[in-house]
Amino acid sequence: MDFISSKITTILILINAALFLLETKDGGSTDRDVALKYGALYTPYVKSGQYYRLFTAMFLHFGVYHLLFNMYALSVIGPPVDRVCGPVFYLIIYLGSGLAGNAATMFYEEKSGRNNLSAGASGCIFGLLGACLVLAVKGYGFSLQSILITLAINLVYGLSSKRINMMSHIGGFAGGAVIMAVILIAVGG
Repeated sequence: MDFISSKITTILILINAALFLLETKDGGSTDRDVALKYGALYTPYVKSGQYYRLFTAMFLHFGVYHLLFNMYALSVIGPPVDRVCGPVFYLIIYLGSGLAGNAATMFYEEKSGRNNLSAGASGCIFGLLGACLVLAVKGYGFSLQSILITLAINLVYGLSSKRINMMSHIGGFAGGAVIMAVILIAVGG
């Protein structure tokens, strides 16, 4: 229960769970209309001015397994980042990574001409993993081997399912790594 020691992680999990319960009450988190109502990412809507979807989609999930898997990953990866970076930088990495993942999704959809409904915290979580990679390389006590194995497993799993938004994972990972590198430069680390 390491996530309890991280107030930010606990708050993020509670926000995700609360929104999931609200979606469920309104007709179900897998219902397209409900997901759109609560702010799922849909590129044509963002392009028409609904920019908030780049943010709100980070807190929505399609089904209980999607929510549980992401919240478990957050409870494992979040607290160590919080301990090393502090709550403000942790939150910046988390939210910035989610925005980067959603922006990468939109960029890909623009290029491919395919628009899908997207939601979930995985862009944020992969951003935390990207931050962990930078911290591992810089000698902050993170296991480079564990991070690379986690990435490999998720890459194989992600590429084996058409339902997984790999662009969000890639964009979030890159965003988290860049944000972490900038933070380390800014604080002289």
